[in-house]
Amino acid sequence: MQEGISGRIAAMFLNSKLSLLLMIGLLIIGVYSSTLIPREEEPQINVPMVDILVGYPGATPQEVESRVLEPLEKVLSNIKGVEHLHSTAMNGQAMVIVQFYVGEDIERSYVKLYDEMMKHKDIFPQGVMAPIIKSRTIDDVPMLGLTLWSEKYDDYQIRQIGEEVASEIKKIKDVSTIREIGGRPRELKIIPDKDKMAGNGIDALAIMQMVQANNGSTQSGSFVHNDKEYLITTGQFLSSKEEVENIVVGVNQNMPVYLKQVAEVIDGAGSNRNYVSFGYSKYNKAYTEKPSEYPAVTLSIAKVKGADAMKISNTFNRVEDLKAELFPIVKVEVTRNYGGQHLIR
Repeated sequence: MQEGISGRIAAMFLNSKLSLLLMIGLLIIGVYSSTLIPREEEPQINVPMVDILVGYPGATPQEVESRVLEPLEKVLSNIKGVEHLHSTAMNGQAMVIVQFYVGEDIERSYVKLYDEMMKHKDIFPQGVMAPIIKSRTIDDVPMLGLTLWSEKYDDYQIRQIGEEVASEIKKIKDVSTIREIGGRPRELKIIPDKDKMAGNGIDALAIMQMVQANNGSTQSGSFVHNDKEYLITTGQFLSSKEEVENIVVGVNQNMPVYLKQVAEVIDGAGSNRNYVSFGYSKYNKAYTEKPSEYPAVTLSIAKVKGADAMKISNTFNRVEDLKAELFPIVKVEVTRNYGGQHLIR
């Protein structure tokens, strides 16, 4: 029987001694290629999304809707590729979420939106602030959540420890953003005393202006000496409570009036913006030992586009190394992990 082209090719591979080597080589290449493919739980699909924030100070939600959202929605709905618009009117501000069709080119979608926004800058009435445009992608979804909690520390102390841990995590390759959720942040509060202010002829506006003026550094020029140019920097940023207290906020009877004479400066915990508590379910073995809820802070970690979530998760032994140095009493639990099973105990 006469063989065709495919038959002759098959016979050549059946009788060749290189067929086995070729199969082994292809198998090795396949195994190696599988290690290069990024692994993660979230699918990498193109869904361009944009948040548009517009400020309108002093306006009610009804005024924001009629003067800001309605003309803005007309402009955005004319952009080719837009599938949905989600609008929210609030006191003094508006937010619009623009969602394009799945598969639309991300860069071209953003360019079209920016062009339309620039062409219609004059649609807003006087008093409306310039829109803030923020793009969103699937990589903005956190791939890892670390929750720090303690039986002895309060939420303010845990927050300080969490910020130290976040600065260390930022050194890990392919980590994009880290957000601290929960706990009271550190704040420097200035509480004016109206009686002392009246006695020294100082008002609240003067205090605010002097604090802003003293908290800054600028390049004021340069000079040349012995063939060398020296830059002149004036002012410095406030770095301690004592520096804030010693700001001169006015003059009374030819004598300087310091901030500490008319106000109390407190360096400590600020107000809660969000709350996080940690506790075990009654079905967990640890519930018998720790049945209560404890103050906590969660570090929400996102990765850069195209990075391997599993590789990033496996590098988090850096946090384990910090446990003995930074927080021997603080415990860490993995509350979200798209790249691995167990990281920290």
